[in-house]
Parts: sequence; C-alpha cells; structure tokens
Amino acid sequence: MKKTWWKESVVYQIYPRSFADSNGDGIGDLQGIISKLDYLKKLGIDVIWLSPVYKSPNDDNGYDISDYQDIMDEFGAMQDWEELLSEVHKRDMKLIMDLVVNHSSDEHQWFVEAKKSRDNRYRDYYIWRPGKNGGEPNNWQSAFSGSAWEYDENTDEYYLHLFSKKQPDLNWENPTLREEVYKMMNWWLDKGIDGFRMDVINFISKVDGLPDAPAEEGKKYVSGHEYFMNGPRIHEFLQEMHQKTTANYDVMTVGEMPGVNHEQAKLYTDEERKEVNMVFQFEHVDLDSGPDGKWDLRPLKLADLKENLSSWQKGLEHVGWNSLYMNNHDQPRMVSRFGNDKEYRVESAKMLATLLHMMKGTPYIYQGEEMGMTNIRFENIEQYKDIETLNMYKEKREQGVPHDKIMEAIYVKGRDNARTPVQWDDSEHAGFTTGTPWIDLNPNYKEINAKAVVEDENSIFYYYHKLIQLRKQHEIIVYGGYDLILEDNEDIFAYVRTLGNEKVVVVCNFYGNEPTFELPNDIQFSESELLISNYGDEEGTVKQFTLKPYETRAYLLK
Repeated sequence: MKKTWWKESVVYQIYPRSFADSNGDGIGDLQGIISKLDYLKKLGIDVIWLSPVYKSPNDDNGYDISDYQDIMDEFGAMQDWEELLSEVHKRDMKLIMDLVVNHSSDEHQWFVEAKKSRDNRYRDYYIWRPGKNGGEPNNWQSAFSGSAWEYDENTDEYYLHLFSKKQPDLNWENPTLREEVYKMMNWWLDKGIDGFRMDVINFISKVDGLPDAPAEEGKKYVSGHEYFMNGPRIHEFLQEMHQKTTANYDVMTVGEMPGVNHEQAKLYTDEERKEVNMVFQFEHVDLDSGPDGKWDLRPLKLADLKENLSSWQKGLEHVGWNSLYMNNHDQPRMVSRFGNDKEYRVESAKMLATLLHMMKGTPYIYQGEEMGMTNIRFENIEQYKDIETLNMYKEKREQGVPHDKIMEAIYVKGRDNARTPVQWDDSEHAGFTTGTPWIDLNPNYKEINAKAVVEDENSIFYYYHKLIQLRKQHEIIVYGGYDLILEDNEDIFAYVRTLGNEKVVVVCNFYGNEPTFELPNDIQFSESELLISNYGDEEGTVKQFTLKPYETRAYLLK
C-alpha cells in the first residue's frame, strides 16, 4: 500500500457558524476560527475540514450555495478566508473545503436564469420535468420530507430537489455544467487549498427517465434512492472530475456517500481508478435506526457495531481507504450516543476515541468532541434551527404523533445536537460570543469547556493529543492490518493490528460493568508495552485483566 500524507493525518472538522464568533453578532466566523488555530495546533491535528463558508441564503446552514467563489457575509470576506488559509499553513496544518455540487441554492445566478424560460441557456444546468397526471413527475421524497419536486408556475414545469426546495439538483448530464464545476474547483485549488470533502457526491448521477420508486403503503412520497445513489455514470463523472482538477495537485478528497457498501467503496477509493481517496459511509451510524429510518429509535447492539466496523476494516484492507468517524455536523454527539454522557462521560469519550483512532483509516474529530461535548435537550421545538428536524416535527405532528415522542427522537438523533456553540470557557455564552448566540448553548458549558480541558492534564483533550502522537510514532497504527478478537464477547470490543513483527492489541469496555479480558492464546509475543489507557493505573497484564467501567487499553506487542 502506498504511503501518503492523508493516510497519516488526523482531520478536525469545523462547523463555522458554531465554532467561534469574533464580532459579537452571535454567529461564528472566519476571524473566530483564526483566533483558535493555536488551540488546534496544540491538540496536534494535521488537517482542518471547513464546512461551507460560501455565499448562501442559509436555508440549510450553508449547504445551499448561491456563489461558489465568494464568502458568506456573516462569516467575513474573501480576505479573511485568505488570512485563514495562510495562518493554517503557517502552523504546518492543511485546509480542505466542502464541495457541494449535487445541488446549488435556488438563489444561485444559474438557477435565477434557469427559471426565466424553458429555452434559457442555463435551463439545462438543472433537472426539469413536466408534471404527470396532475401532480409531480415522480413519487420521490425529499431527504427533508415532502416531495422532491417543486412546481414553477412561470415555466409550468417542476424541478428536482433531493433536499430542500431551495436546493435544486444540478444536472450532471450537461457537460457545460460539469466544466463550470471543474473551473470553480481549480480556482480554489489554485488558491492553495489542500483538498475537498464532497457533499453527497454519489447522488450526482441519476437513472435515465427518473422512474417512480416502488410504492409503500400509506405513503404518497417514497425515497427513490436506488435511482440516484451510486447512479449509472457516477464513476465516469468522478474520474473526469479527478482528471480535470485534483490530479494536478497534491491534495486529499473524501466523498460523502450515503448508501455505499464496501464493494462500491473499493471502486470509489481504489488508487488505480483515480476517483476519491476515501469515503464517508453511514452504515455504522444507522445501526440504531429502526425500519422507518433515522427517527425510528432502537438500541445499538455492540455485536452489530463490531461486525460492521470490522467488515469495513477487512473490506478495504488491501484496496481503498477508510475514514473513521462517529460524529459530525449531521450526527449527534458520539459520547451521548455510543458512550455514557453522565456517570462516565470522560472515560467513555476516551474509550470511543481509542476505538476509532487505533483503527486503520484517517480519523476525523468533530469540533467539541475533544472536550467531550454532549447532546442538547431543548425544552421547546422553537429552540431548534435545523430544517430537517423542523420539517420532520411538522410532518409527524400532522400525522398525530405525540409531541413528547417526537422530541425524544430529536433529543437522540437531531442534527442540532452537534450544532450548539463550541464551549470555550465558563464565562457568559461559553466564550463563544459577546452577543446572543444564533442557537442556544448547552447549559453544561460551565463544566465542559476548552479552558477546563486544557488546564487538566488528565482531560479528554490531552488523551486525544496522545492518540494523535501515537499515530505519528507508530507506523503500525496507520498501516497495520486489522483483526477482530473476542467476537462473541457482549461487553468488550477488542481487535489486533499487525505490521511485520509488531502487534497492537486494543481493548474497549463498552459498558459500565467490569468484564475480564483474556488475550487469545494464538497471539504470541516476547515483550509488551502499554501505549495508552484511560484509567492510568494498570493492573494485570496484557494476557489477562479486569476492565473498569468504559475502560480502554492499547498494548504494543513485539
């Protein structure tokens, strides 16, 4: 396997609106990010992934872009962005930008023109269809509830929007549109960025004819994902994109790809095929969803998580590359979801970090994760800002689902869990802003904040720092093979990494009880060294020890 810088890196995701506000308007901004770069340098990360900062009416928090080559006023100006890039590079870190090209904003100049008439030269930049039987062109549902089609009275046609109606899908079948996208990407690459995270990039190729999806009882609209996820021309488009843009630069690319399995991921990430370096897949974050999708809550089974993460480790072992994450701007806080954010918040946060950072792949840290930030439980639905959450709430209430039941699902899965402001200190508004925050803070900021973790040498922050350093010191953590052990143990997630004559044994207790770990007899070694543990007082040896609640240890064996 080829060694590259992006395989050896740790990425930190910044969601700018909630990161740090420099001017007191309650909204995070670019100067706010610049003011915190030394904190990120201290943590030890290599790459910053910046969620969208482009010009946008902000219907979906910046993922609806009205100008790909300008900056949202609330975040600053282009010179602020240029200063950010320069300051990141000065600290030997890299910056990757979000690329959102499955759709634009309906306020993008292309769409403003496209709506003017059916023969406008920009019309074919988007996907338009006449109605059918007095209704929409097909029965597809938007990811944000309701139909995926919006009627335009002026031209008597519908346009496709797989997300909000203010996010019309771009028509990748149009070669002129594709050239416009590549030109824009090269403009950013020439500015010196270090790569792209590509939003729902496996949606850009739709099946010819956009057929109806199989009907589901009691539902007017259904997900047509089989007609736009991993579509017929997706590999052709990604290879063309690579050839015309990123092939000419030493950069990293990660494709967000809902609905992708390992066999497909291998095709996307095989270095010989020249598409993307790695994918974000969603299987492991869907394990606690029932048959009715994300909001249909069910408890996570450790056996399912082991099976799933291990299958990705083995599936991409020789071809391709994994991204490692458990939370981001669209997912709830990992310590609340997969750990215990009450009695064992610190211990379980460290355990989950060990589980991920010791695997093969590129780890992604989401802002606030390194201090153990938790999910939020707002009292009122009015306090929530996320379009997906609000649309779902409205739809479920109309169906007669009780308020309390919907709120419980929001507390567990809502996207605003990850979007409350970063908690910098215990002063008013957690040091995020001197004004009124755009979304309410989590009231636990008095205890959980960056100042507190930086001052405490046993904090989650320094634990992350150590995990990042271990990756730099031990090639085995980056490039070693992976094997699950104790497969049937109901409390412990344990695995072995192997490179040459070295092994790393990683042991994670997922619960609050105290199981005993026994190293399988076939793992031979002459010396062992404890690399990291979250309790610090080591009893027993790698061969056998009793785990404390949420305890984790990693041993290097030679």
